[in-house]
Amino acid sequence: MNLRSRDIVPISEARARLTELAEEVVGAGAEKILTKNGSSFVALVDARKLDYYHALEAEHAGLVLLQEAEEGLRQVLSGERVSAAELMQALADSTDR
Repeated sequence: MNLRSRDIVPISEARARLTELAEEVVGAGAEKILTKNGSSFVALVDARKLDYYHALEAEHAGLVLLQEAEEGLRQVLSGERVSAAELMQALADSTDR
C-alpha cells in the first residue's frame, strides 16, 4: 500500500484526532504513520490486517525452518556430516563469539 502525505501524522496531532484516524484506518483501509520529532514512531493499522501480517510472519518462519531441514537432509544424504564431538565444538565456538 502506498502512503500519502496525509497518512503521516505527528503524534501530537494524533492525540487530538485518534478516533478520526482510527476510523480512516478501518473504514478506508488507510494505514497511518505517526511521527515523533519528525521521525517514524508507530503505525495505526486495522487489527485484521495486523493479524494477517502476523500469520504471514509465522508462515514465513515455517518455510525458513523447512528449507533449513531440507538443506540438512541433503547434506546428510550426500555424506556431508560431522561427528557429535565436532558439532559440540562448533556450537561452543559459536557461543564464544
